[in-house]
Amino acid sequence: MDFELEKKWRATVKTASKHFHEELDLQSILFVLGLQELNKGYVDLTKDQKLEVMHIAICTLLEPYGYYHFRGRDQDGWPHFERRESIPLLNEKEQEKLLKEAVIDYFERTAIQ
Repeated sequence: MDFELEKKWRATVKTASKHFHEELDLQSILFVLGLQELNKGYVDLTKDQKLEVMHIAICTLLEPYGYYHFRGRDQDGWPHFERRESIPLLNEKEQEKLLKEAVIDYFERTAIQ
């Protein structure tokens, strides 16, 4: 176990959670980051759109790692990305570690407090 990563992860979860008055998990943080990147304010979303919001978050998080490139927004304001590199085959724990690192980096980059 990477104790330094877990320490940073817990601090990041605490920072993200304080705005919602409950502890968020990785999935809910991805959803919130996707909504922030969508930047549409309050909107009703279908189940498929909620998955798209999480995809926006993942693309945004992995863009600095070179896996995705932001192409722009469509006429409805939804961001679109192109894949630049294939993400290596990772098991579930490795995927979670990559996403946690990316979320931590995002919070450090955007200075969300």
